[in-house]
Amino acid sequence: MFNTVLFPVDQSREAREAADLVVKIVKQYNSKLFLLSVLEPPPSEEEPPDPNRLVSPEAVAEILKTAETLFATQGIKAQSLEREGKPAFAICDVADEIDADLIVMGCRGLGLTEEGAAESVTNRVINLSPCPVLVVP
Repeated sequence: MFNTVLFPVDQSREAREAADLVVKIVKQYNSKLFLLSVLEPPPSEEEPPDPNRLVSPEAVAEILKTAETLFATQGIKAQSLEREGKPAFAICDVADEIDADLIVMGCRGLGLTEEGAAESVTNRVINLSPCPVLVVP
């Protein structure tokens, strides 16, 4: 059912919590796992700072290495991918490229206001994704 699973990772607590569910899904369906980390462009002056924003290639490489190690301890071999750009668009582009059957991602709870819901990466991925998206609260 889920032959290929895409798991976008960043430095957030929500991504770490979603990893447990990814392990269960990948093991249950014997899925191929792709990890994705997106190098974001520097924030504009109007944007509030986001501590989970990955803005250096070193940070992207480190988060992917950590995620690979985490899954390896569970007996799962994951393929890591790095992209540059806006996270929601990069996630959906990669899902299309690898023919993903499922995207699993954490939700940061930014949807408490209409503005937060419209601006969240999760909401954008849900609306643009070429495959189902499982959002882990």
